[in-house]
Amino acid sequence: MSREEPVAKRAVDIVVLTMNDRDEEFRAAMTSVLAQQGVDLRVVIVGNGVEPDYVPNGVQSVTLDTNTGIPEGRNVGAQALAAGNAEFVLFFDNDAILPDPGTLTRLISEFDRHPDAAYVQPRIADPATGETLGRWVPRLRSSDSRRSSVVTVMAEGIVLVRRKDFDAVGGWPGHFFLFHEGVDLSWRLWDLGRVGWYAGDIEVHHPATNPARHGPFYRMVARNRVWVARRRLPAPLVPVYLATWVVISAWRFRASGNLGVWFKGFTEGLRGGQEERRPMSWRTVWRLARAGRPPIV
Repeated sequence: MSREEPVAKRAVDIVVLTMNDRDEEFRAAMTSVLAQQGVDLRVVIVGNGVEPDYVPNGVQSVTLDTNTGIPEGRNVGAQALAAGNAEFVLFFDNDAILPDPGTLTRLISEFDRHPDAAYVQPRIADPATGETLGRWVPRLRSSDSRRSSVVTVMAEGIVLVRRKDFDAVGGWPGHFFLFHEGVDLSWRLWDLGRVGWYAGDIEVHHPATNPARHGPFYRMVARNRVWVARRRLPAPLVPVYLATWVVISAWRFRASGNLGVWFKGFTEGLRGGQEERRPMSWRTVWRLARAGRPPIV
C-alpha cells in the first residue's frame, strides 16, 4: 500500500508594523495571523520608532530608531525575512483581522488561478458594519465590492505579493512616508508584464477610518501624487495626470477647508524630491488602459 507524499506548504512572509498605539487591536491582528493553517509562516513585527511591546513566540521583531513611515517600515520588514526565500509576502495593517484560518490559502489559490498576477488583494470590510469603502476597491467602478477583477492599483494595508516580483521592482517607495505608495508599486509591477487581482469573494476585516485623521494627509496626498507621476509616467502623460488630479481633488476637498494645504503639497512635489525617474513603457500604458484605468486618473 503506497502512501501519498505530503503536500508542501506554501511559504509566506508576513510584515506587520506597530507604533505601540493599538494594543487590543494589534493582539487580535497577530492572533488571526498566527492562526492561519496550511501555510508556512514567517512573521516580523517592525517597531516604527518604538521597540515593539508585544512579540508573540516564534515571531521576529525589528526596532527602528525613528518613525520612517509606512512604506519604508514595510521594506525593512520584508528585508528582515528575505533570506527565507518565501514565495509570497503579506503586508498587513496592525488593526486588521484575517477572519478565517484558511484566508491565506484561499488568497494563494488566486495566484494559481491567475498566474500572471503579481499581487492579490482581498475584499476589505469593516468588522462592525460589513461596509467596504470605495477606496478599498482598487478600480474606478467600485460599487460592487464583491466582484472580482483585474486591478491596476491596490489598497496597501492588506495585500499579498509574489516575493520575486516585489524584489524585482525594488519594493515600496520608502521616502513617500504615507499615501499613494501602492500606486507606485502597482505600476512598477504592471511594468514587469504582470497584473493585479482583486478577490472580491475573500473577505478580511479592517475598521473603516478616515485617512484625513492623519495630520499631514492633505499635504502628503498632493505631494506624493506629483511624485508618482514624475517617477512613473511617460513625459507627455505627466501634465495630463496632474491636471486631472487637480480637478478631482479641488472638487473632492472643496468643503474641507484644506485646499490651500493640498496645493502647498502639490507645489512641494513639483519642486522635486521624487528621487528616481523610471517611466513605464507605452506598452504598459496601453495595458493599464485596456484593464479599465488608463494612468491619467
